Amino acid sequence: MMLLEQITALLENKDIESLKTILNDAEEKEILHAFHDLSSGDQVIVFRLLAKDMALSIFEQLETSEQQNLLNSFTAATTIEYIDELAPDDRVRLLDELPATVAKKLINSLSAEERAATNVLLGYEPRTAGRIMTTEYISLRRDMTVEKALDKVSKQARDKETIYILYVTNASRKLEGVLSLKELLTAERNSKIEDVMIQSVVSVTTDTAQEDVAHTLQELDLLAIPVVDKEERLVGIVTIDDAVDILADEATDDILNQAGLVASKEANRSEVLISGSLLKIWRVRLPFLLLTIAAGFLAAGVIQFFEEALESVVAVAFFIPLIMDMGGNVGTQSSTVFARGAALGHINMKYFGKYLAKEIGVGFSLGLISGLLAGLFAGLLQGIPMLGVAVGLAVAFTMTLAAFLGFVVPFLLIKLNVDQAAGSAPIITSIKDISGLMIYFALVTIFIGNLL
Repeated sequence: MMLLEQITALLENKDIESLKTILNDAEEKEILHAFHDLSSGDQVIVFRLLAKDMALSIFEQLETSEQQNLLNSFTAATTIEYIDELAPDDRVRLLDELPATVAKKLINSLSAEERAATNVLLGYEPRTAGRIMTTEYISLRRDMTVEKALDKVSKQARDKETIYILYVTNASRKLEGVLSLKELLTAERNSKIEDVMIQSVVSVTTDTAQEDVAHTLQELDLLAIPVVDKEERLVGIVTIDDAVDILADEATDDILNQAGLVASKEANRSEVLISGSLLKIWRVRLPFLLLTIAAGFLAAGVIQFFEEALESVVAVAFFIPLIMDMGGNVGTQSSTVFARGAALGHINMKYFGKYLAKEIGVGFSLGLISGLLAGLFAGLLQGIPMLGVAVGLAVAFTMTLAAFLGFVVPFLLIKLNVDQAAGSAPIITSIKDISGLMIYFALVTIFIGNLL
């Protein structure tokens, strides 16, 4: 039986002693995996049954919303203890999500050393390298022997977030080199660090956007990247686990935004959409639905304008859904390609025109193939060859337009400082539907006007 099933069964039977025994025998990864699937109330019960060391380790790896839920169930002393045990960057991430008065009270309750480390990070702008970095790294001097360096690593390892990457600085803390723990362990004991280190170091500055930091770590396949200030002094590092969290959050935002969900200020949008009040759900989902309704009335107006054409040749109406659907599919594909490319750093916004031109070409080629097939079948099905030509060209033009919109709309929204591609799908669909109808009826008028 899986651990989650065991926990659920024991909680239902209120067999707390057996649950405590199972939890103490379980692996940390198993507990963490099961913990995410428990209700908020069950999470509190399970957490309080864990051994202290296990509980601290689990707490550090939880989502911010889960940490907040647990903090609400703690006494003041317990809350301070857990906050104090967190790594500085994880602590700041949690404090950013708490009300200002609560965060200030917790900061003042920290030990002097941890309070100083926390205030340093809080001094940087949100969503920058300075805000997400950790100050828990090991620095060495270039004139050190390998033996002395190993001794320093051994003494400091327990208190640092990572020891796999070591940084070399001078007396002014300026970054001079880097080496891995493996390189240090395999070097001759009497060698100097400057003989082992790599002098060419990739770094970011404290004001580098956190997304850019994450993409750099991913592209260069690094475990950590150093963060320097304006004087090129080493002030912290960003580790790969932080990069993974940033990219995951970014991908989640893209998915929610493409679904037409307005950016929410809640710590966990998923929780709001599932467990929030009806009013909060309305605020997230309703605006772009209203936009879609408005666009629907405009599309209806286009159809009404060409009512005589529809009455003269009823077959014209048969192919409206086909044209709308083909355009919709391409628009969705293009916007997804753009969002994913932007999130993973595959699209450089400085050269947006190049990517746009290629996507238009892709949309046009797909439109030609689809339009040829659709026009051929439409002409044969209705016995009106010119109607087939109108349908085929309408499909081709609409799909090309949809590909264009799939890239341009989210790009413009980003330029307007709207979170990623907020609401791009409803906007693309609305413009595409109205334009597609006008293109189709214009072509129908041109090619089978004599029948109307």
